[in-house]
Amino acid sequence: MAGQSRKWMILVATIWIQAFTGTNFDFSAYSSEFKAVLGVSQVQLNYLATASDLGKALGWSSGLALMYLPLWMVMFLAAAMGLIGYGVQWLVITNIIALPYFVVFLLCLLAGCSICWFNTVCFVLCIKNFPCTRPLALALTVSFNGVSAALYNLAAKSLNPSSTSLYLLLNAFIPLFTSIAAVIPILRQPPVDPLPHDAVKHEQLTFLKLNLLAVITGLYLLFLHSSNISTARFLFAGAIFLLILPLGIPGIIYARDWFKRTIYSSFQFEGSAFMLVNADDLELHKELLSRENSVANGLIYTANNEDSIQGMSRQNTGASEGCSCDTIIGKDRLVMLGEEHKAKMLVSRIDFWLYYLAYFCGGTIGLVYSNNLGQIAQSLGQSPMTSRLITMYSSFSFFGRLISATPDFIRKKFYFARTGWLVIALLPTPIAFFLLAATGTEMALQAGTALIGLSSGFIFAAAVSITSELFGPNSVGVNHNILITNIPVGSLVYGFLAATFYDSKAESRPGFMTDSLVCMGRKCYFLTFVWWGCISILGLASSLMLFLRTRLAYDRFERNRLSTVLV
Repeated sequence: MAGQSRKWMILVATIWIQAFTGTNFDFSAYSSEFKAVLGVSQVQLNYLATASDLGKALGWSSGLALMYLPLWMVMFLAAAMGLIGYGVQWLVITNIIALPYFVVFLLCLLAGCSICWFNTVCFVLCIKNFPCTRPLALALTVSFNGVSAALYNLAAKSLNPSSTSLYLLLNAFIPLFTSIAAVIPILRQPPVDPLPHDAVKHEQLTFLKLNLLAVITGLYLLFLHSSNISTARFLFAGAIFLLILPLGIPGIIYARDWFKRTIYSSFQFEGSAFMLVNADDLELHKELLSRENSVANGLIYTANNEDSIQGMSRQNTGASEGCSCDTIIGKDRLVMLGEEHKAKMLVSRIDFWLYYLAYFCGGTIGLVYSNNLGQIAQSLGQSPMTSRLITMYSSFSFFGRLISATPDFIRKKFYFARTGWLVIALLPTPIAFFLLAATGTEMALQAGTALIGLSSGFIFAAAVSITSELFGPNSVGVNHNILITNIPVGSLVYGFLAATFYDSKAESRPGFMTDSLVCMGRKCYFLTFVWWGCISILGLASSLMLFLRTRLAYDRFERNRLSTVLV
């Protein structure tokens, strides 16, 4: 039982790490001042945002480091990279030192790489300590990464509301302090023992309660905000309290164990049929841990079944020869979930490229939007709203990440393929961009930001599960890193598109911070929003095609899972 309480301590530590290491989400808070200090164009500023995202493409380096270094050391190396990357940028933006543009680009790259290393540490902790409820642990902890910008916004306002450079200083030191706070639970990891069925049900119920607490935290950060220093300090203290509150879980576990050993064991309930929780109501998605587990869950078929599946596939394809759309849907489609795909096999799959395109035109374009929030608000004359917009995007991204776990909780009452949920998640993005193109009002800006944050947050959190289900759980580390190469590519392409339109409309304004080019009015981002809206429709169409191609595999998996449960 002591081991059980220690692993919940690790979960809380992982939540802290994720909550304070999503430092790339507050870039738009200081981007306008950074642009002015460096005296660069919007295109050059976009390259700095791309450098931060490019660090995610180096995620494989953290896995390599884990092969030779202990987990706690990898965590502190990530903190050191962030300290150097953001700390030196703070020295630049405050004019303490002057550095060439290329060196600043490398600093942004280093800072982005630190985020990826922190994420790897969190993934390893969740996978190792919660093998039976891994999807729930990952979904919960990854969700808190989306709320980082809102926390940093509160922290900055509680210290100096007028300073935007303060964000860089906080980005440098807070992850380091968080690592120090988290190191003791990480060093005291318990041995992983198989859990009985009742213990797994208790874990699932605990995760449900933690998700409810997470919703309260998100609502707190979304609706409670103030520019007054005293009030902001009080609100920031309240946010920290909500993050510390889950520490009560280990104490509850100890109390429950004591009650069972001293009180409950003195009574006999032989023959009692009482159950606290109905197992059917808490049956959650069973993660595909290995090919052997896939066999148990009915995912991998015998030779006879495989022949019948291939026959079904040929029959479906033959029946649709006259329809080119059905032919496209049926060609080389996945017939079962959980089949392992090596990198070479992965890139030859049509389903992978549909998935890649959906992510590229959906979640990534939302991330680029958040990077440009500072300039968007400035161009519409809403600069005082920048911090509010950052908080709104962060909070709704957080809710989107939490909602991504909904399919697992409602599985018994309503089953729908996870790729179908991806289609639904992408719907708000084109609506938001066309709304922003149609009107530049404050209400439209807030509504569009909320919709984009909700959509992109869901995609970021659901991507790991979708990759695991479609292309195999054992290869998910490599395959997911291949998938997220779209982030730096999208950051470069979409950011360059926006910056080009912006600079073409910009004018020199000597009295506006510096002599840098500044664009004011709806004209600055009108064409950008139209283009982004059209591109997101392409992503929506790609996700719909992916759903149509994979729904039979998901339906077959669910039928076999239910038959396994009933046996």
